[in-house]
Amino acid sequence: QVQLVESGGGLVQPGGSLRLSCAASGSIFSINVISWYRQAPGKQRELVARISSGGTTNDADSVKGRFTISRDNAKNTGYLQMNSLKPEDSAVYYCNANIVRGELRLEYSYWGQGTQVTVSS
Repeated sequence: QVQLVESGGGLVQPGGSLRLSCAASGSIFSINVISWYRQAPGKQRELVARISSGGTTNDADSVKGRFTISRDNAKNTGYLQMNSLKPEDSAVYYCNANIVRGELRLEYSYWGQGTQVTVSS
């Protein structure tokens, strides 16, 4: 089985920083795309950033220049460094990973449990 465990959320003042982590464990052959999504109350889940296995990144316009996605393939872990946080960044942040596993080397999509980020003074 595979698990994704997120950590690093919390309460921060506007302008502050947080670093989210997403650690994958279990029977893993490799991890392709890692993505971070967020969902605020009453809103749809939206893509924040994603990173390919080779390190190519894509960011939502709303976070460009403030958030940085990265990964450590040796640790099967993805990260989201969030700087210059704004109140509108408050949401539950979810990690998603496309993981190759099993004898047939099939790709499956996994989600973390979510971590709350609250930006408030």
